[in-house]
Amino acid sequence: MNFQHRKRIIVQTVDERGSVDVGELAQLLQTSEMTVRRDLVQLASSGLIYRTRGGAMKVSLATDKHTFANKTAVNAERKDYICQLAAQEIQEGDIIFMDCGSTVFRLCQFIRNKRITVVTNSLPVLSELMDSTVSVNLVGGEVDKERRAMHGLIAEEHIARYRAHRAFIGVDGISLQNGLSANGEKEASTATAMARQTEKVYLLCDSSKLETDKYLYFAPLSLFDVLITDQEAKPDMMTAYRQAGITLIN
Repeated sequence: MNFQHRKRIIVQTVDERGSVDVGELAQLLQTSEMTVRRDLVQLASSGLIYRTRGGAMKVSLATDKHTFANKTAVNAERKDYICQLAAQEIQEGDIIFMDCGSTVFRLCQFIRNKRITVVTNSLPVLSELMDSTVSVNLVGGEVDKERRAMHGLIAEEHIARYRAHRAFIGVDGISLQNGLSANGEKEASTATAMARQTEKVYLLCDSSKLETDKYLYFAPLSLFDVLITDQEAKPDMMTAYRQAGITLIN
């Protein structure tokens, strides 16, 4: 496959998904990751994509690429599908944890009319559920303006005071070999704190994050009880996850 053909596929994929990893593109193009990285450098220099660590992002999202709104917009359809499945797991009267992940945030629209209690460190979740039937318990602590969430020692102590029926957490990367990984320590510490205080942990993870390793490894696969992903996940990968003993919903 020549560069022009690869260029068209890369630009189209980034435009559709918002962001994409080098490994995903290498599989899609049936070429080496080295070739993909070289292509991304050329496309970025032409202004067609925005180069990120480990992949590429849509230029329109990269203007302020770390804002919560932009993270939420990436792979929105996949995230909504995942959250519809997650909402079906929640019973009336449940107490649930919701972390500050962009996928978890999209669960709000599907639980607004449930009579449940949500304990969260996410300011967007608080805002979204304020005028709903849901009771919200906002975790205290230091405000992370970039993530629009509460983090730190006080936040972890707050979480430790409560017990929940279910926890819904996000992750930046998951692999059968290495477990769960994150882009930073703050998200990782919140996820593990919530997992310790709940009866059942649901990992909400769109298929682009499967078999992906990020900056910080923070927990084994045993941290969660159920993995909820989307229909774009490859069948052979889903088989491998189930054979590894993972309860999977997609």
